[in-house]
Amino acid sequence: MFIHGVTNGQYNSHFFVTRFKVAFFHFSTMFDMFEATIPQDDKDRLLFEQQFFGKEAMNIIACEGTERIERPEMYKSWHVRTLRAGFRQVSVDPELLQRVSKVKTDYHKNFSVDQDGKWILLGWKGRVIQGFSCWIPTHN
Repeated sequence: MFIHGVTNGQYNSHFFVTRFKVAFFHFSTMFDMFEATIPQDDKDRLLFEQQFFGKEAMNIIACEGTERIERPEMYKSWHVRTLRAGFRQVSVDPELLQRVSKVKTDYHKNFSVDQDGKWILLGWKGRVIQGFSCWIPTHN
């Protein structure tokens, strides 16, 4: 079984202004989530913001062509790609989704756990941040 987890973002555009705008919305959501849930002076938060968000944002905004490493796309785009690669999506166990939703109640009210077809979607303030789904090969 292949468990596919994706960052849900459409900042892979060839056009700088489009890429900048979409990346800005994505990272402002991530920083807003951190601001609401983790103290500002938390060392792990600072490290994560600098080493992950900072580097990823810089790569997306400042780099072009082969220099750009980060190329996230929407989970629906990955769905089509994974089908074309010879995989079949399998349903998520409803009990698992219930357990995840139950755990979510212990977190900040702005976190969300939703389902779109066979995708589990994690979000913040109504914006989908991550998508997860399970796949198996169509051929043995």
